[in-house]
Amino acid sequence: MCARERGWSTVDEPVKRPSVNPLDKLIRLTRRGAVTRLKGLNDRQFTAVSAGLGLVLAAGVVLAAGPWDSGQRKAERDWAAARNHTGGAHHGTGTPDGPAPAPSAPAVLAALTPVDNAAPDARHTPDSVAPDLRAALDPLLKAPALGTRHTAVVIDTADGTRLYGRGADLPMTPASTVKIATAAAALSALGPDHRIATKVLVSPDHRRITLVGGGDPTLDRAALRTLATGTARALKDHGVDRARLSYDTSRYSGPARHPIGPNENIAPVSALMIDEGRLDDTDSGPAPRSDDPAKDAAEAFARLLDDAGVDTGSGPGHGRPAAGSRQVAQHLSAPLSALVERALTNSDNDIAEALARQTAIKAGRPADFAGARRAVTEQLGKLRLPLTGAVLADGSGLDRKDKVTARLLAGLLARAADPAHPELRPVLTGLPVAGFTGTLSDRYTGKSAGTGLVRAKTGTLTGVNTLAGTVVDGQGRLLAFAFLASGTTSPSDAQSSLDALATSLATRTR
Repeated sequence: MCARERGWSTVDEPVKRPSVNPLDKLIRLTRRGAVTRLKGLNDRQFTAVSAGLGLVLAAGVVLAAGPWDSGQRKAERDWAAARNHTGGAHHGTGTPDGPAPAPSAPAVLAALTPVDNAAPDARHTPDSVAPDLRAALDPLLKAPALGTRHTAVVIDTADGTRLYGRGADLPMTPASTVKIATAAAALSALGPDHRIATKVLVSPDHRRITLVGGGDPTLDRAALRTLATGTARALKDHGVDRARLSYDTSRYSGPARHPIGPNENIAPVSALMIDEGRLDDTDSGPAPRSDDPAKDAAEAFARLLDDAGVDTGSGPGHGRPAAGSRQVAQHLSAPLSALVERALTNSDNDIAEALARQTAIKAGRPADFAGARRAVTEQLGKLRLPLTGAVLADGSGLDRKDKVTARLLAGLLARAADPAHPELRPVLTGLPVAGFTGTLSDRYTGKSAGTGLVRAKTGTLTGVNTLAGTVVDGQGRLLAFAFLASGTTSPSDAQSSLDALATSLATRTR
């Protein structure tokens, strides 16, 4: 992906707005009563159409090197346009508090609100029992591969009705499916248009340069080079070709190391890093990580300044900008909507932790693990979601102290499909497509009926396997689901059992 697709490096360049999000058209397509073109198809035809959609999505991803901005979203827009459906909200018009609820919102909210006076077991029964789902899911949930405890919830996103529930309010370790909560909180607090700025400030005498990290883990060397070029130009305009360089990471606070310790799945969490602190040429998955990503980024910037004709002497040191410093260059990350999509599609832990800290900053809390936990929880509360038993210890799901319910995860996905919350739509567009993209690219292979129809966030820790997402059923209805299992002994067998559960929803015809 080119630098322009991932963000902008500017001195005073105006921020461009992201393109219209076509998922609103797809939601209209899949909502009950809005699928007249699909109702006439038999199961085989419907599966063929859906598989074609998956192929279009996959092609878009390959062309754009990712699902963000012009890839997956463009493919969805083209497909929806081909179906000749109209409507849908603009992708990036959300405000921090969200728009006022639409007239249909109360039905969704009611389905997600606990019944205070219910009998002890009433909270664990479906709000609207769907016999076909019970017959299909109950046997599949008995699979030994799902371990010692497992929970499940299925919601019809058209009206928020819970169609199935098994242990719906039992807090479980979510693993990476907690990224759904992190993403929803960040989008709700900051809006999908928000961009993270990395800045360069120069002292009044132009003898001191400060690289100020804003918390963008996707900052890359191309962006850093543009920042260096702009900085060198500003100094040369004042006849300066030698200056001292410092770097500022004060936007984040608290421990940089994730509680799991040094790990190839996440770098130390810093307000300044390039390429997520990766020490190889990968852009997703495990990789060797820098022990000090901020220092590495500053040293890379120093070399680029030297290439641009500015001598920084013995190297950068940690420090704040000098009093009276002015900004001479700036890089803006890709929109938050694109960062969310990338985090969900690739299960990117570094981006997820950055999203949690950006939410904390917006809430005026310390940008550390504790502050992020409180800010994300508070923001989800503003969305009127069931938070009983929820513990959001981190943003990525690597911490086993994380606890959520299947009801919360499915409710988050239903909320993201609610027309009253267009700002949350990237939570849905970022979900991997079964058999085609991200962490589901090597699942649902062969002749699985879920291929191209299931879109879901995966979660895997030792003994924990989870899956939460959406699926289009046999009548074109969009269902949100969450399946969580713990005490598993075979990750591959557990994943296959979870995939079978989601596939059973894809073949639902009632």
